[in-house]
Amino acid sequence: MYRTPRVVTIGGQGNTTCTAIGGNNPVTVQTMWKEGIIGVKDDSNALSRIIDRIGAMQALGCDIIRFAVPDMESAESFNEICRHAPVPLVADIHFDYRLALKSLEGPVAAIRINPGNIGKRENVAAVVNACKDKGVAIRIGVNAGSLPKDLAEQVAAGTMNRALALCEAAAREVAVFDELGFDQVVVSMKASSVQETIEANEAFARRYDVPLHVGVTEAGPLIIGVVKSTMAFSHLLKEGIGSTIRVSLSSSPENEIITGVEILRECGLRKGGVRIVSCPRCGRIGFDVHGFVDRWQNELLSMKKDITVAVMGCVVNGPGEGRHADIGIAGGDGRAIVFKKGKIVRTVDEKDADTVFREELDSL
Repeated sequence: MYRTPRVVTIGGQGNTTCTAIGGNNPVTVQTMWKEGIIGVKDDSNALSRIIDRIGAMQALGCDIIRFAVPDMESAESFNEICRHAPVPLVADIHFDYRLALKSLEGPVAAIRINPGNIGKRENVAAVVNACKDKGVAIRIGVNAGSLPKDLAEQVAAGTMNRALALCEAAAREVAVFDELGFDQVVVSMKASSVQETIEANEAFARRYDVPLHVGVTEAGPLIIGVVKSTMAFSHLLKEGIGSTIRVSLSSSPENEIITGVEILRECGLRKGGVRIVSCPRCGRIGFDVHGFVDRWQNELLSMKKDITVAVMGCVVNGPGEGRHADIGIAGGDGRAIVFKKGKIVRTVDEKDADTVFREELDSL
C-alpha cells in the first residue's frame, strides 16, 4: 500500500558526520536550534558552548539538528559550527537561494528549502546543482500556511482539502527535482492539524518512494505539542510511514528530543537506553519526586545504560511498585531509600539522597 522509501544520505562530506535515512535504516530524531548564531564564527567561547550543547543533545538521542540561516553572517557562523559538530547539521533556508549556496561552502549535511519561496526555477536549479556537486541532500519543506496560490484558492473554495493540497504541492516540487536529475531528496508536509498531517503523509507515501520527514508544525506548548505529535507520529510510524521525525514544541530542543525518542521507543522503533518511571505524587508524598526527576532526567536519559529507574513518592509503596526497576529511590520522614529490583540496599538522610543514588547507579 505504501512505497518503501529510497535511502538518502545526510552528511558525510568534509568534516560532516553521516547518517542514512529511508530504506531499512532506523527512524532518526531531529530538533532545531532555537537561538541566533550571528557572531559565533569569531567568538570561540560561544562556539564551544554550542558544540558542547550539541554533544549533550546527541547523548539524549538526537541524530540531526537544523539551524535557521536567515542572513550571510549566520551562514558563515553556521559553516564554522558544522566543522566541529558531532552530528549532521541542516541549513534551513527561506527566500534567498544565495544563503543555501553560502552554506554549501562549509561541510553542511543537508539543505532545507521551501521551493515555493525561493523564487524562480533557476534559483532552485542553482541550489540543486550545487548540492549535486557536493553530494549534499535536500529536504523539501511544504507547509499548510504557504501553499501555492492555486492550491490555496482551491482549499479556500472547499474544492480540495488541505491535506491533499499539501501532497500536491510536494508532488510538484518532487517533479522539478526529478527533471533536474536529483534524487537525494527528503520531503516534509506539515500542518498544525494532526489529521491533516496524517492524511497528507499517507497520500504521498502511496505515490512516492521519497523518505518523509514527519512533523506537526506549530504544535504548541509542551503538553499540547506532545499530545499532537504523539497522536500523529504513532499512527504514521505504525503504518511504516516516516524516516525521520521532529517534535515541534514551544519548549527546549532537549524536550523535543526526549519526546521523539520516547515516541520511537513506545512504537518499538528504538531499543535500549534508560527508562524512567516515576509516581505522579499525592497527599502521602514523603519524597520530592518532581524535584528529583527534574535534577536527574537529562543525565539519566543521556547514559549508555539499558536500565529502568524508578522514582517513587513514599517508602511504603516505593519498592513494591518499582520492584521491576533496576534501581529506584523513595523516601519519607527525612529519610531516603535506594532499592534494586524491589530490595532496599541503602537508607540514608534525605540530604544525602543524590550522592547515594549516584553511587548505586554507578555500580550497575
